[in-house]
Amino acid sequence: MPSLSDPVISISGLGKKTSDRLNQIGIYTLEHLLFHLPNRYQDKTNITPLSSAKVGEEVLLELSIDRIEEAHSRQRQLLCYLSDDKNKKILLRFFHITQYQKQAFVRGELIQCFGEMKIGRQGLEMHHPEYRLISQKQTPLLDKTLTPIYPLFAGVTQTKMKQWVNNALEILKNTVIDDYFEKITNNTMPSFKDSLFLLHHPEKGEDLSKIENFVHIALQRLIIEELAAQQLSLLKIKAARKTDSCNIFSINNSLTDQLLHSLEFQLTEAQSRCIEEINQDISSPQPMLRLLQGDVGSGKTIVSVFALLQAVSNNFQTAVMAPTEILARQHLQSFSNYLNHLGIKVAFLLGSQNTEERTSQLNLIESGEAQVVIGTHVLFQENVSFHNLALVIIDEQHKFGVHQRLSLAQKANKTPHQLVMTATPIPRSLTMSAYADLDTSVIDELPPGRQKIKTVALSNNRRDELIEKIKQISNEGRQIYWVCTLIEESEALRAESAENTLNYLSSNLKGIRVVMIHGRLTKSEKEEIMNDFKEGRIDLLVATTVIEVGVNVPNASLMIVENAERLGLAQLHQLRGRVGRGAEKSACVLMYQSPLSESAKQRLDILRQSHDGFMIAEKDLELRGPGEILGTQQTGIADMKIANIVRDAYLLKQAGYYSSKLLEANEASQNKLISRWIDEDKVDYFNA
Repeated sequence: MPSLSDPVISISGLGKKTSDRLNQIGIYTLEHLLFHLPNRYQDKTNITPLSSAKVGEEVLLELSIDRIEEAHSRQRQLLCYLSDDKNKKILLRFFHITQYQKQAFVRGELIQCFGEMKIGRQGLEMHHPEYRLISQKQTPLLDKTLTPIYPLFAGVTQTKMKQWVNNALEILKNTVIDDYFEKITNNTMPSFKDSLFLLHHPEKGEDLSKIENFVHIALQRLIIEELAAQQLSLLKIKAARKTDSCNIFSINNSLTDQLLHSLEFQLTEAQSRCIEEINQDISSPQPMLRLLQGDVGSGKTIVSVFALLQAVSNNFQTAVMAPTEILARQHLQSFSNYLNHLGIKVAFLLGSQNTEERTSQLNLIESGEAQVVIGTHVLFQENVSFHNLALVIIDEQHKFGVHQRLSLAQKANKTPHQLVMTATPIPRSLTMSAYADLDTSVIDELPPGRQKIKTVALSNNRRDELIEKIKQISNEGRQIYWVCTLIEESEALRAESAENTLNYLSSNLKGIRVVMIHGRLTKSEKEEIMNDFKEGRIDLLVATTVIEVGVNVPNASLMIVENAERLGLAQLHQLRGRVGRGAEKSACVLMYQSPLSESAKQRLDILRQSHDGFMIAEKDLELRGPGEILGTQQTGIADMKIANIVRDAYLLKQAGYYSSKLLEANEASQNKLISRWIDEDKVDYFNA
């Protein structure tokens, strides 16, 4: 007996090649075909009299064939002249002619045809309509419900897709759905079955505008269930993690008090609140998994330092992992500034270290002499052994692959407390869905005295005006970033290459030290250039977006971004945050190539008007969708079957309520719902 869990290749006549194509768009089983919803509908529920048919409308006609002609114009055509019993006429034009058609169209035959009414030179016409020869006993086009039109891909026809989906619907009709989600909704929404039947075959008179706008109750019911299933999977992971054994820290303020007295600034209320939230987690018997998010320059690093001081006070090790060597070195410098005078030993591990350096650092880590270990992804390699790892701090966590956090956590004897940080503010809708398994702390204020960066938009053809500005800033002893979006010339993208920009600036800025950095340089070359820029040996750094995350050069006060219209809002905001880190007033110039699209105009306007990273993140989500924003960590969220985080954000609260109710269901009911909406290959994304 066929089941909805059967693979699509089990459908008669569907071969491996087509099955592979369906798999590529997320259709693996017959149940997945049910989620392949129509993108529009046709009305073939009644036959329209030719006298009532309006030009521009799609209609179903039933008429007699008067005569057939083959037109030998520039394009070979078959002309089929039809009339009704009142002698009103219409011409059918077929541009793709088969021998079968020429033989089948016979004078006097009754034909049903469906298509758009047009006006031609001879009067009413239909071009290449769908048709059935009724008098030859072909299945009529007349249907009881509206006819679905499905999104297609190469090699698949509408007829085939309808056939496959109807096959799945037939199995659904005969399947008993024992669904816990339906029980907890208390009949306030249509059932799973009813929703799908309605969406694939709506009755005439159904409000199609509600379906098109995703606000129809049948669609909302499926969307809420999918969002609830996504959240349930994360809540189950969170609940399971709470049962893991971890080290309980005794909160000891001796080191933190020493650090507080040595700081040249006061912590903000938001920073103090986040430190308190972390302390509550690490002093509890359940392992912490907390997301620390804050805007560029909000002071996440010092918050994480206070967390690791508690680990040190309890004689445990902390691992700090950064996505790049540049950022890891920066962390080494900033963490060491806070920790050295407290007598805390820091080890440093990079992939580019020589054997002697590496062995020395590995010994410090394994012996426990190093209380804090800073490095890149090499930290979770097999030959790295920790003495007593109990806290893991991960910076820019979305830059890491799915299993990398787990690999590092597995190096501890007990489940370590984890603090994951991001300088990319995450919109609330994404936090509720993609990060439901994490507790969240938000640094929602900037340190006092932090100056706003003046942001201006400037056409690319006014770049010469920037030369004088660069000379002025350089003469004042300050530094400049010039960011290019490509390394090499590309006419198609109309973006100036970094090489051309380097040559242009070098020839126009005599006496100013101009150097280029990009992703194709070796790690050591990039490290050397960044170090030279930090130390003031470079005045102007021509860069690709390699400098986007985490680089801290307080003396840099001007950021120029070329072809800014090609970048997303969050990325532009991150780049802008590379300046304004010192006492001097800073500026960001967003250069653009005319003409600008409406979307690009919107992005540049938002940047000029706002410095609020969270508001910018919300707008970025609206403009770009979740796919690019979430990165590697939560790919499954951006790739849901029916729901869309941006469009359906208003339903997240409702979905959250049902996901918490679903936690009360038995394991089998929970797993059944999760497997309906989350494919096996996606589950790993939630389990990291």
